[in-house]
Amino acid sequence: MTTAILTSPVQAAHDEPSHVERAARLRAIEAALDASGLRRDLVDLAPQPAADQQILAVHQPRLLQVLRWSAGQDNVWLDMDTYTTRGSWDAARLAAGAAVTAVEAVVAGRVTNAFALIRPPGHHATPAQPMGFCLLNNIAIAARHAVATLGLDRVAIVDYDVHHGNGTQDCFYDDGQVFFCSTHAAPLYPGTGAESEIGIEDGYGTTLNLPLPYRTGDGGFQQLYDDVVLPALRRFAPQLILVSAGYDGHWDDPLGPLSLSIAGYAALTQRLLQPARAQRVRRGHAAGAAGARGAPGSAWPSRDGRAGCLGADQVGARPAPDLPVAFHRIWRPAKRMERRQCIQCEFRAHIDLFNIGCIR
Repeated sequence: MTTAILTSPVQAAHDEPSHVERAARLRAIEAALDASGLRRDLVDLAPQPAADQQILAVHQPRLLQVLRWSAGQDNVWLDMDTYTTRGSWDAARLAAGAAVTAVEAVVAGRVTNAFALIRPPGHHATPAQPMGFCLLNNIAIAARHAVATLGLDRVAIVDYDVHHGNGTQDCFYDDGQVFFCSTHAAPLYPGTGAESEIGIEDGYGTTLNLPLPYRTGDGGFQQLYDDVVLPALRRFAPQLILVSAGYDGHWDDPLGPLSLSIAGYAALTQRLLQPARAQRVRRGHAAGAAGARGAPGSAWPSRDGRAGCLGADQVGARPAPDLPVAFHRIWRPAKRMERRQCIQCEFRAHIDLFNIGCIR
């Protein structure tokens, strides 16, 4: 297994030392990587800034205009939580571009998976508005690129940041090609992510929100993943899994009340590898991206027959490539609706049990 890492010193220019989301976060992670000796096992990839057309595939032009304007100002507060400096626009473009570069490298088979160590974060940024520390929605830009440019049919985004990824949800709420699953504390900022928010139109049933009570802990998360998240992923059968890997649910985080441990986060990551390793029959591809407030993100694709997979995978049946086009036209909508119904039934069957019995 070959794992790439993507980061850049340019991101340090987006910095407000008094803010909790500051450049020191990445410096601490990079120092820990150096001290651990893990770097020698990683492939360094140089991120490229996201192009305007990649950003505009997710965000409205007005948002780009505001961020470009802010690059000419010393310090701008876009809301009570979200700041920019003269270097923020370049840092944001590079963060989004790193997520795109990670996905491209994995889909092309150059690496097995990737971790984008990037900031500013992204999962609160909506198509029209930066918010919640986030400027551009890095993981949404990468997912849209995977579908629109790289030709994938089904991409899954799993967000285990302590806060709901409202921006990512907004980007794909009516899109049946992107499955979005969020586990987050409730009540908590930004106040979205109710279990009733399941998508609309073509995206109906491809949004799965799992709001959790405080102090859910490792055991609660692991049961929820085993009983709800992983079955939902298997039924959707994604070709690529992206993870908004926010670590602010850790028990020692001053803002995060979910009481996860380091071992708990490791267990979630191992579980997310399962759809790509389920049965060693066909190969998929793995990718990495970022988007959450707590930290950058990572990702793995599951099954499609392309080289460079995270592991062998057989997540749900697909029609053979030589079947008639007419069959595909019938099969895809029917299977999509079946997956939506199954995902929502599984969620509603398990959520009451989860709330009653598995909190530790």
